[in-house]
Amino acid sequence: MKKTLLLFGGALCCFAFSSCSKNKAGDSTLDINAAHTESYAAKCGCVPADSSIFDATCLVAPNSHLTQLGEGFSFTEGPAVDKHGNIFFTDQPNDKIYKWSSNTGMITPFLTGTGRSNGMEFDRDGNLITCADMHGELWKIAPNGSHTVLVNNYNGKLLNGPNDVWINPQNGGMYITDPIFPRSYWDAGDPRQQAWPPTHSEQAASGKGGYVYYLARGSHNLVRVTTEAMGWDADGWPNGVVGTPDGKKLYVNKWAPDINTAGTWVFDIKPNGTLANMKKFIDMGGDGMSMDERGNIYISNSYGVTAFAPNGTRIFNVPTGGGATNNVFGGNNNKTLFITGPVDKLTALKMNVKGVEKFN
Repeated sequence: MKKTLLLFGGALCCFAFSSCSKNKAGDSTLDINAAHTESYAAKCGCVPADSSIFDATCLVAPNSHLTQLGEGFSFTEGPAVDKHGNIFFTDQPNDKIYKWSSNTGMITPFLTGTGRSNGMEFDRDGNLITCADMHGELWKIAPNGSHTVLVNNYNGKLLNGPNDVWINPQNGGMYITDPIFPRSYWDAGDPRQQAWPPTHSEQAASGKGGYVYYLARGSHNLVRVTTEAMGWDADGWPNGVVGTPDGKKLYVNKWAPDINTAGTWVFDIKPNGTLANMKKFIDMGGDGMSMDERGNIYISNSYGVTAFAPNGTRIFNVPTGGGATNNVFGGNNNKTLFITGPVDKLTALKMNVKGVEKFN
């Protein structure tokens, strides 16, 4: 999307308003509490063209609507952006990965036979890293479609089924979530099969709990970076994951029977890749997540996509009419929010902000 005077002026208005908004301590940073957001949007003149969109801090581009880019898939997931702004996403039940072109806007098949890939992200070398659920593997897919299995076990025990992945841009280390979602398409006798939903005592007895793992660049040995001792997994399983571009913080949300209230946590990332200083970020849980250049976190769930400022304030929501599974920023200028869901669709919304997950 071209930059217009309206967009530029809107941005200037927002910065001016934030600079004169001071809290009781005299801090001149943006004050986005619940009582303040409506007046902020009004002063900035950024009321979305679609009245169903909540946009408290001018994130949405002028005159932007949620646009359908493709439909007719079985279940869309795992959107990932490459260095050209192209979007790759999965149709998991059909075991396919598709590509949306930033140049043509066309959607074409990229690969069939993906290990039933779910969450995905590009690494700095242009390979597509995918959570291949069929056999509990993490794949590296080369641009020509060939793949390598990076890892499929932790200490000799099969993974449940990797769900989502985030790659630290500072060192190339990968964080994967490995929840417990038994699949009907797993082979009979697969050791991962179990009663659903399992109780946590059953998980402890079987060693099949859901965890977050870290894989250092070049390594083939996973490091478990969340444990039962943290107490955070008592009512759900890790699902979506995203981190800050400086490689210092990791956000992980959870799946539970009520995914919208399962919670999202933030951790400090230590130099060796392990996690510390766990804090609950917000009460809302979800599925896939992304981050924009302001540090806002975008969470997909049955509400559509909801964004929260770094201080945990809800500042954005775009309903999709049936929920969302994941989201990522991309396109030629990295200012389009691409959303997988509801169910069989790929949709997009033009934004005023860029994403941070694009490898240049």
